[in-house]
Amino acid sequence: MMKPIGTYDPRVPVPAERRVFSARDVMSLWFSLAIGLMVLQTGALLVPGLSFGAALAAIAIGSVIGVSCLAAVAVIGTDTGLATMSALRPTLGLRGAGLPAICNLVQLIGWGAFEIVVMRDAAGALIQRATDNPGLWQSPVLWTLLFGGISTLIAVFGPLGFVRRVLRRWGIWMLLAAATWLTWQLFASYDVAELFARQGTGALGFGTGIDLVIAMPLSWLPLVADYTRFARDPGSTFRGTLAGYLIGNLWFCTLGAAYTLAFAQQGGDNALLFALASAGGGLALLLILLDESEKAFADIHSAAVSACTLIPTRVEYAALAFGILCTVIALFVPLARFESFLLLIGSLFAPLFGVVLIDHFVVRRRQIDIAAVTQAGGAYWYSGGWHVRALLAWALGIASYHMIANLAPTMMASIPALLISGLGYWILSGRSMRPARVTA
Repeated sequence: MMKPIGTYDPRVPVPAERRVFSARDVMSLWFSLAIGLMVLQTGALLVPGLSFGAALAAIAIGSVIGVSCLAAVAVIGTDTGLATMSALRPTLGLRGAGLPAICNLVQLIGWGAFEIVVMRDAAGALIQRATDNPGLWQSPVLWTLLFGGISTLIAVFGPLGFVRRVLRRWGIWMLLAAATWLTWQLFASYDVAELFARQGTGALGFGTGIDLVIAMPLSWLPLVADYTRFARDPGSTFRGTLAGYLIGNLWFCTLGAAYTLAFAQQGGDNALLFALASAGGGLALLLILLDESEKAFADIHSAAVSACTLIPTRVEYAALAFGILCTVIALFVPLARFESFLLLIGSLFAPLFGVVLIDHFVVRRRQIDIAAVTQAGGAYWYSGGWHVRALLAWALGIASYHMIANLAPTMMASIPALLISGLGYWILSGRSMRPARVTA
């Protein structure tokens, strides 16, 4: 019987015999993670501020840029065999990598709880739509405990078992059927050509629209290597991540925009959900709602992995603890108050991975001294465990992000900040840094 993923210390490389993910496995995972209510909502946010044609262009450009970055960082996980926060040690130093690990832990707890709330509210809205007397089935506590429990169970079970036993065998086919059904319902119920004739209101800038789309794949950067460290080879990782998330993001952002324009006539937080259900997609929505638990699973599991890079313990025990914590937060904390705080923390990671990508692919040329990843005084100890050049470049990227966001709010900020931090690190590094050797 397959061992839980927590058997393997996230601070050291996954053993070769456990690197079993094929390109198909990786694609199944990231296609599944790209399908969900929040991706649909991202597409919905683009209209009617943008015209439907402009929204599709923003979806295409944003998806290609964001998913390409995601796939590149995914390769780092396979190159090193390390979880994301551990893979940052060669770039930031053994102690410096603790900063993003703490930030990631905080945001993942918040987003894990937020995903449970999204599922709870969506289930309640569907029940309300389906019956005039929902009774117990309308209870927020019931849905919170149910979805919190499912997400926690998957997180404890781990990605190896989930992907290969559930997604690969039958889960991916159910999701494809749901997505196909929603698409067919759109064409069957509405003249899609009419959507292209509508003009946008101009309330949303094209650059801002691209940034909204980019935000979805970039939000997975701090998590991606937690899963791709189990892939067989970097080529499979890159192809699977790129194809899986790109197809899912393009498809569901487009559906979100189209259904909003076609059917969401009433306002409110659940307007898109009601529009999808009204068009005959209730069963498909139910499948997507169940799939949404994977996002909470990923948040909970990666929170556990991040915690275990700071305090050594078994990942499955930490996943159980964080799953319970996220469920409790979802029950009692009004998360709307914390959304801006969570988005602020998330803005730290686009600049960070600009530094990481340049360091891994350009400065160190995909080479790493494995023994030094946990060795005080080794190659990645730098200045007392802190790599000052990398930290300065990261700070430059963060400052750039917020300057662009505040001074030019209609422009996208994520990718310019990523490029600025990466360029800053390349300049600060010069040519004096040689890549560390690869050791087993």
